[in-house]
Amino acid sequence: MRENREPTSCLVVGNYCHDVLMKDGVVLAESLGGAASFISAVLDGVSIPSTLIAKVGSDFSYSVTHPPLVSPHSKTTLFHAHFSSQIQRHDRVLKRVHACEPITPSDLPHSRRFQFGLGVGVAGEILPETLEKMLDICDTVFVDVQALIRVFDPADGTVSLVHLRDSGFHHLLKRIGFLKASSEEATYIDVEEAKEECCVVVTNGKDGCTVYHRNVEQQIAPFPAVQVDPTGAGDSFLGGLVVGVAHGLAVPDAALLGNFFGSLTVGQVGLPKFDLRLLQAVKDELQRKRLKLLDCCERENDKIVFVKPLDHEEFHTALIEAKTSPAVPIQQCQRELPSSPRVAEHHNHLVCSGQHNVLLGNACEEPIKSVDGIPDQAV
Repeated sequence: MRENREPTSCLVVGNYCHDVLMKDGVVLAESLGGAASFISAVLDGVSIPSTLIAKVGSDFSYSVTHPPLVSPHSKTTLFHAHFSSQIQRHDRVLKRVHACEPITPSDLPHSRRFQFGLGVGVAGEILPETLEKMLDICDTVFVDVQALIRVFDPADGTVSLVHLRDSGFHHLLKRIGFLKASSEEATYIDVEEAKEECCVVVTNGKDGCTVYHRNVEQQIAPFPAVQVDPTGAGDSFLGGLVVGVAHGLAVPDAALLGNFFGSLTVGQVGLPKFDLRLLQAVKDELQRKRLKLLDCCERENDKIVFVKPLDHEEFHTALIEAKTSPAVPIQQCQRELPSSPRVAEHHNHLVCSGQHNVLLGNACEEPIKSVDGIPDQAV
């Protein structure tokens, strides 16, 4: 039943979070977090309509474009990302301090269909039955595998991963359209199996990303970036990927746009603030690509194309030029909050454990590392 579907409408499912970055037990920064917040910033920046389903506690203190559902008996999901000065790279230990209640099927819209759905939980808030409901009401569903394979130590909240086959979501793989994973998370997926069921996209930090779909394996180029904070890079990547597919781009071009937004995010702390001139340049380039597709009749009946277009390198060059052009005043995508007593009360008992091999990640995405452990300079 596609007649009730709004064109290029997106359903984003995943809770907002409060992220606290700490080094040697000292708070460096606090920010609105959660994959949904980073993805919404990208979708809103390029004017893609979206409906966000997120839950927070009554302690939630941010002003956001997409208001969440308030759960009066829960606290807002809170993550601490711990760094250590003893380790000369961007590794971290991630701990979930609080978890808001999960998103249930009844929380999702009942009388609408969506062209795209994004399952982007970070703290176990998406249940198997919730994802199944998304698959029922969305034409194409993108899933960040962290929503499926993260587990949390019951004692201190330390995040670790389980294999997808042991997650309770494996049976839904054949219905997923796109499965996104970081290079570390990909080791918890049987990529050879998964690519026969859906399109698997693996982010590779300084090497860009790799697209797997059946007999297709394509490397997608990165963009120059100076990494300041890797938080949310993978989420912004996924947002860019969805934007590209929503605009009718072939998947390699859409993944290139994902790399572009990921590279913008790693250069800032917390939720990114996008330059208005840059956003307009991206919109103009997307419009140019769309008109070319219509003229060439390269896309028919909403079919998703996996072949790299002939002007793929030209698209890459255009995005680099947009990124390196002089900036104009930026779009304020978040309101930062100072350190708050409700967060500070948890700091003393969540000092670095020294176990930096549990999960090298944060509330939204793993750090992007090169093979020698040096922070990457391209995304």
